[in-house]
Amino acid sequence: MEDYGAVSSVKVIMDRETGKSKGFAFIEMEDDAAAAKAIAELNGAEYMGRTMVVKEARPKA
Repeated sequence: MEDYGAVSSVKVIMDRETGKSKGFAFIEMEDDAAAAKAIAELNGAEYMGRTMVVKEARPKA
């Protein structure tokens, strides 16, 4: 993500029981335009054999 702009925080979501990553994270970027560009370019891209889903986080309903 730093290729697109300054990252202010990263929170990798871990499984409480196994201690392993659940396969997703929340990333905050300092610049909204850089974040939008990262979302546009990375959503659907392949990483380590898996297709990424990159989108803006929304509050839980």
